[in-house]
Amino acid sequence: MRTWFVTGGTPGGFGLVYAEAALKQGDQVVVTARRPSELREWAEPHGDRVLVLPLDVTDAEQVRTTVKTAEERFGGIDVLVNNAGRGWFGSVEGAPDETIRRTFDLNLFAVVEVIRAVLPGMRARGDGWIVNMSSVAGLVSAPGFGYYSAAKFALEGLSETLRHEVEPFGVRVLVVEPGAFRTKAFAGFRNEPVNETVDAYVPMVEGVKAAFVDHDGKQAGDPERGVQAVISAMNAPVPPRRIVLGNSGYDVVVAMHENALAELRANEVLSRSADF
Repeated sequence: MRTWFVTGGTPGGFGLVYAEAALKQGDQVVVTARRPSELREWAEPHGDRVLVLPLDVTDAEQVRTTVKTAEERFGGIDVLVNNAGRGWFGSVEGAPDETIRRTFDLNLFAVVEVIRAVLPGMRARGDGWIVNMSSVAGLVSAPGFGYYSAAKFALEGLSETLRHEVEPFGVRVLVVEPGAFRTKAFAGFRNEPVNETVDAYVPMVEGVKAAFVDHDGKQAGDPERGVQAVISAMNAPVPPRRIVLGNSGYDVVVAMHENALAELRANEVLSRSADF
């Protein structure tokens, strides 16, 4: 029996889908959320196999305390799923400073805090999985979502280095890059104000918001199928380093890599001309 630690357990998101999948295969789960009362009814049928804890992942001290509580309850954390995160729209030039900072605080620095709190136990046991929920936007930037993309790009790079550093200790790292999935993520944009500070970008940002709102409930991605794909990847004889989820996301990422490779090769002479 493995113990999972899942951040971002808000109902209607990937977090609870991970938790339910883990429970179905006989594991036990720690689910964290800013508003744990929302999970009380969900947790009751699972008894002692579920521990719901309050957690603001941007509070480093609370992260360490919560991880310690989870380890004391279940004896250790075997699978960490860094799922907490969200984006705010705005242009690169005109997004408010506060928006930029909270985007990185939640999507990057909070992930770092959770990883650093969980890793000592995993290293001591010589085993563990770290699953970092990135996004297709962490590989292919989206206009109006530049800072979310930047934070996810940074998470991708961090995960690559982390994978090499922890492999000698028996800890594995998987980056998950979902496209558009039918969670409640898009619903939150409906009442999100457009706080763009540069008027020239307001129409673009308003269009981005409208597109998200219009697409809510129409996303092709099935969270349950997505999580099953992640678990299958973890259980593969040779687990992948990353997995893109969803048809549209897969196509966009493949096209990006093919175009980047073509451009790289087209400029090979220039690239090679830079050495002594």
